[in-house]
Amino acid sequence: MTAKFLTLFAIAASTAVGFLAVFSPTSTATVLLEDNFDNENGGIPTINYSDFANWDVVEGSVDLIGNGFADFFPGNGLYLDLDGSTFNAGTLVSKAAFMFDSNQMVELSFDLLGENSVVGVGNNTVIVSLGSLFEETFSVADTGTITRNFTVAELTTANLVFNHAGGDQGGLILDSVMLSVEQPESVPEPSSLLAVLAFSALGIDSRLKRKRQQNRDWQ
Repeated sequence: MTAKFLTLFAIAASTAVGFLAVFSPTSTATVLLEDNFDNENGGIPTINYSDFANWDVVEGSVDLIGNGFADFFPGNGLYLDLDGSTFNAGTLVSKAAFMFDSNQMVELSFDLLGENSVVGVGNNTVIVSLGSLFEETFSVADTGTITRNFTVAELTTANLVFNHAGGDQGGLILDSVMLSVEQPESVPEPSSLLAVLAFSALGIDSRLKRKRQQNRDWQ
């Protein structure tokens, strides 16, 4: 390259970097599932509930409680006791099977609390899983707002599952479930970046030539 073009190329590089910073696509989170159970059963709590909008109870039972009924956490609407009133703890499975692309970033969050009357009593644990992407066991010691983030290695389809152990009619409380994905930002290919730089350099050279010609015309 000539010294002149190298100078133009350096100027173009700073211009192109600014251009890419402005126009590079930004990642956006997509919510796949969001459920606080407040709209279930018309807002009326009931034991051994199974007619969920977003979930199937495939084993045992769960209780839809709150709103003044077995309301261990007043002011939080409805929520679930994952060990219902049949002495057989429930397994909750999302009705939807979610598809995840490779390299997507997944965020799973939910509130997990212990009933005031059963904290530390019985086998109150729940296995939370999302197919092959995620599996973890939680107990009363883990209660609170739980958030997990992970990256998808390959194309995967999975249901979200909350599988409670035990059967003493009092289990962990589930509320405010959210599952979302985020596509990583795309990075320009080196060839594309070089094309932008070259195009910018040629454009700068063209403008400089026009300016010099205008100066001659005025002389």
